Order: sequence, then C-alpha cells, then structure tokens
Amino acid sequence: MITAKQVKELRDLTGAGMLDCKKALEETNGDIEQAVIYLREKGIAKAAKKGARIAAEGLTNGIVEGNKAVLYEVNSETDFVSKNEQFLNLIDTVGTVLFNNTVNSDEEALKLESNGESLETVLANATATIGEKITLRRVKTIIKEDNQTFGFYKHMGGKISALALVVGDEEVAKNIAMHVAAQNPKYLTQDEIEQSVIEQERSILLNQALEENKTAEKPKPENIIEKMVEGRLNKELKEVCLVNQAYVKDPNISVSEYLKQNKASVKLFVRLEVGEGIEKRKEDFAAEVQAQIKD
Repeated sequence: MITAKQVKELRDLTGAGMLDCKKALEETNGDIEQAVIYLREKGIAKAAKKGARIAAEGLTNGIVEGNKAVLYEVNSETDFVSKNEQFLNLIDTVGTVLFNNTVNSDEEALKLESNGESLETVLANATATIGEKITLRRVKTIIKEDNQTFGFYKHMGGKISALALVVGDEEVAKNIAMHVAAQNPKYLTQDEIEQSVIEQERSILLNQALEENKTAEKPKPENIIEKMVEGRLNKELKEVCLVNQAYVKDPNISVSEYLKQNKASVKLFVRLEVGEGIEKRKEDFAAEVQAQIKD
C-alpha cells in the first residue's frame, strides 16, 4: 500500500504532482529511487536535483586563516531569526570553536566545548532562548599545503558559502570560489563521476527520448535517437563538472581555459547553500486534489 508520506517524499524530490507521484510509486512497488526515474522518463520530473531546493533557513559561514579553512551551516526555522543579533553571535561562537579544533563531522563538532559547555548544549540553550530549533550541520575542515591558495566567497551574507583550493594566486582562487557559488558544480572533473551514475543517466535520457519519439509528428530512427541521447548526456556532464562549465565571468571560455590562461589548477571545492536537503514546505494535499479534479 502506498502511503501519503511516500507520496509527499517523492513530490519533494521531483516537484511532480501528487497523483503522478502516487502512480509512479504504484508502478515501482513503492521504491522511491525507481519512482524518481519513472517520473523523469515520462518527462514529468525534470531532474532529481529538485530535492536540493532551499528547505530551511539560517546561514552558512566560513573561516579561512593560514593553511586552514572551516565551512559550516547553522539552521533556524525562519529567515527572520537568522538576522537576529543573538543568532549572528552564535554563528561566530560556533565558528571560533570549530576553527580551534579539527573535525569533519557534525557528531564530532557537537561534542566540542565552548566555555565549558558542549556545542550541543550551546545550541540547545540558543533554541530555548531564541524560541526556534537551532541546528548545526555540514561541518567541513580543509587543510592546505604552503604552495596552495584558498579562495572564499560568501553570498547574501551567508545564504551560500563557497571555498576553492587552488594552485595559483589569490585572485584566481577567489574567482573560482565565486564561480562555484554561482554555478553550483557537483564534481571537479568527469573522472569523479562513477560509471554506474553515468550509465543510469544515459538510460534515463534514452527512455525520455523514446517517450518523446512516440508522440513526435516525424519519429526518428533508433540510431538518431542514440546519437541525440549521447549529445544530451555530454551536455549534462559538462554542466555538473566545474572544469567544463562556462566560466561565470566570461562565458566564452570554460573554467578549464580560464585556469590554463592563469597557469592554475583546482584541487577541490566546497559549496554550502542554506537548507539544501532539509524539508520545509507544507503541502495542502486536499487542496491539490481539488485543483486537479477541477482541471
């Protein structure tokens, strides 16, 4: 039996309508991952990445000093609270504690102490005082070598924070961080993408193309469809890989070309956007059903 919770989870991931989600789950025996693929193949969901919409409030932040950088996110329930002076002071307190230690997991971070209290207790006290649930997540600590350079960029006061680790000068590092913040690459190069992921995407695109071909006025032969799919796949891979993306400050060249011009290279990047992956929206399923019935 398909539950309302399953339908809502699939809807949050894909942005598809409730009834479409219910049908997809029925067709895939309740398997969420397969249902996402089903909806994409039918052209109902454009991409699973919609699950990464901003879904909570708060701020991200980064502290960069010497050969060390720390990025982290502190969440609140409303945007109003994230502008509160007490919340902003909390962001600084958490950052200081994280920077003075070296942790790479939320669990480790919460055990760290600030003035004799664990960060977990500090956040619990802030929750009680501010009146909204306050949480810490996605703590990242990066240590660089002396011949490497950090580039850090924070957008809209912390709605997005991006860090780039570059072999090159400070200007290049900062520009790459700004590009990462703006263009949201998922990988550094295509080599980082598992072959199984590429094959799955190829299969999805092929099934999408076959569905489109069924209703086309002039259906294309299979060999043309396969070439078309490879073209779409290559385009998608370029869009998600940093070095292949059009450089945000000069779209006429790729990031790879920009780096080559400046005799630089990127070792890694980190990008945090407030609320990625946290459920926030409240859906009125009854109203949605009524709207679909009227249609």
